[in-house]
Amino acid sequence: MAEGSREAEAFLYSEIRSPRVRSPRSGVRAILEFSMSSPRQELLRLLASKSFRLGEFKLSSGASSDYYVDCRTTTLSAKGSRLTGQVFLDEIRTRGWKAKAIGGLTMGADPIVVAVVVTSGELQGFLVRKAEKQHGTGRRIEGFQEKGARVVIVDDVCTTGASTIQAIEAAREFGFEVAGVMCLVERQEAGGRPNIEKAAAPAQFVSVFTANDVRKEHGAQNDETSPSMVAFGAGCEICGRQAVVHTPRVRCEQHKV
Repeated sequence: MAEGSREAEAFLYSEIRSPRVRSPRSGVRAILEFSMSSPRQELLRLLASKSFRLGEFKLSSGASSDYYVDCRTTTLSAKGSRLTGQVFLDEIRTRGWKAKAIGGLTMGADPIVVAVVVTSGELQGFLVRKAEKQHGTGRRIEGFQEKGARVVIVDDVCTTGASTIQAIEAAREFGFEVAGVMCLVERQEAGGRPNIEKAAAPAQFVSVFTANDVRKEHGAQNDETSPSMVAFGAGCEICGRQAVVHTPRVRCEQHKV
């Protein structure tokens, strides 16, 4: 075994045995969770730390909520954009939708569209205006313009589904074939899924995460009883600097909980 590998192994073993970790088993579990982290898991952690907030909020639907998810603080960050592009692209390919372009209603869909287009290196992108322009070309669809093409409609947060449905209807009115519909976070308690599924049919509607997923992860990140350990060789999931703790998230000194 190389000298560096022996040192790393000894370091990790010492951290597992550290009193900061409740038990060797919990330390091993933390290491395995980090080492097996997928883009989807990383994206969930980022949404929970950057986009989820507890409090009293009024939603665009007019309803009140004790939490808010602002996906744009994640999808417009460097790491969040990369992860969003990868997770959406993986889902589109897994579903076999064979889309030529991806688009959605401005502005929640904007960073998702750009992230997926850049990550794919082949998909085209388009944005749907909330209303037709009153000047210039007067178009409602901006970007990709090939009628008859298979497209995927995306959104960041689906509550009642109104913005997603607007995009579906505008895409079909233009002449696109909707192959699938995706949102990053679905607020299930709002009951918007049946409306979206009806508008999308026969295309499928898929949510990457539910709000409950994000809320649960947010709670785990802020649980003071969670085990803490040094994340050897890892970068902070928020800023990328050297991580010093896993609580159970991978964080640097500045962002540790």
